[in-house]
Formats: sequence, structure tokens, C-alpha cells
Amino acid sequence: MIRLDTVTLTFPDGDSRITALDRVSLAAHPGTVTGITGPSGSGKSSLLAVAATLIRPDSGVVSIDGVDATALDAGEATELRRRAIGIVFQQSNLIPSLTAVEQLAVMNELGERHSRRRRSVVAARAGELLEAVGLGAQRDKRPHQLSGGQRQRVNIARALMNEPTVLLVDEPTSALDQERGAAIIELILELTERLGTATLLVTHDTAHLPRMHGVVHLVDGALTNSPVAVS
Repeated sequence: MIRLDTVTLTFPDGDSRITALDRVSLAAHPGTVTGITGPSGSGKSSLLAVAATLIRPDSGVVSIDGVDATALDAGEATELRRRAIGIVFQQSNLIPSLTAVEQLAVMNELGERHSRRRRSVVAARAGELLEAVGLGAQRDKRPHQLSGGQRQRVNIARALMNEPTVLLVDEPTSALDQERGAAIIELILELTERLGTATLLVTHDTAHLPRMHGVVHLVDGALTNSPVAVS
């Protein structure tokens, strides 16, 4: 589970400060997807960065699986992120020289002790995740051999390699057409339920909001009670 309680984040702007998040409180429970929407510049990316422990807020608490992430030092936050958080970036950022299965397996090398001893286990999990996202037959293909939708599926599978309890997803359909975008949203919903992750998903596309378990709307860094238009 992930919970943000009255989180405020500001950035310096000359002699003053800009408020990116203004006392934001929200929670995502295991097996659910909470959609985050709002106009450009409303604070959605800042919210994900704080939730991912990449930025420490000015005030408030970010709780992940009962751990107060805002009380951790940099090393502890990195370990929590590696162990408990999966991040699906807007762009897949795959490594051009690696195959789909290698994109996932390389996650085993990042900060994990005795990673070589676990390679057979890691390879098996990578294969299972590629099957789960419908890419078992493409495991040996490199990014230039995959479509945009397939690359995003690899991106999602990679974020799940370390069995995170929290999944943070940033605009996963922005570079896809409507049909492929809908398929990606369906996949995230399916995997969230199957794996029990607590998922926060930022999107501009209101067509997908009715499928979410909950939706919050950000305006100028603050949550608003204004209804979100859905189609």
C-alpha cells in the first residue's frame, strides 16, 4: 500500500518558491489502480516523483508498506525503491543492444548482492513476465524490432521484475494510438489485480478513467473535488 498524507512540495523560483504539491493526500490499496489526472503543469509528475522517493517533500508523509519513506536517508530510500517500487516511465527507455528478456534480467544487476548466483531464477522470472505481458515469442528481439506498444509492454514487465508492492505509471499511452493505448491500460489493470500491486497511474486520456478503481484530479498542485469528465 502507498499513502500520501498532506504532502507539500515547493521549488525555488528566484526570491520566492513555487508550490508543486499543496497538502496532497491520497492512498492506493493492493490490487487497485488509482488514476491521477489534471492539466499540464498541475503537479502530476511531481506527485509521482515524491511517491517514488526520488524527491523528498517539504512536509507531509509518504508511507509505503507501513514505512515512512520521508524519514529515510538517501541510501535507505534507494533500497526501499529497489525492493518495493516499480516505475513505468512515459518513454520506455530500453537499452538498444539488449533483447527483451535481457532488458528485464539486467534489473537483477542493479544494487543486488550476489546477483550472479540468482541468474537462473532471474531468467525464469523474466520469461514469466514477458509471457504475462504477451511477449513470450518476442523475448529475443531488440527494441528496434518491436512496435511501440510492445516496447511499452517490456517497460511494464521490467518495472515488475523485483516484485514491487507499489507500481507507479507515468502516461503509459501517450505515444500510442487509441487501440494500443487501451490494450496497455487493460494490461496494467489485469497485472495490478493479479499481482496485488498498489498502482498510481498518471494519464491525460480521460477515456480510460472509468476503468480505474479511483480517480483524483490535480489543479495547481492541489486535489480538487471538481468532477472529472469521462467518456
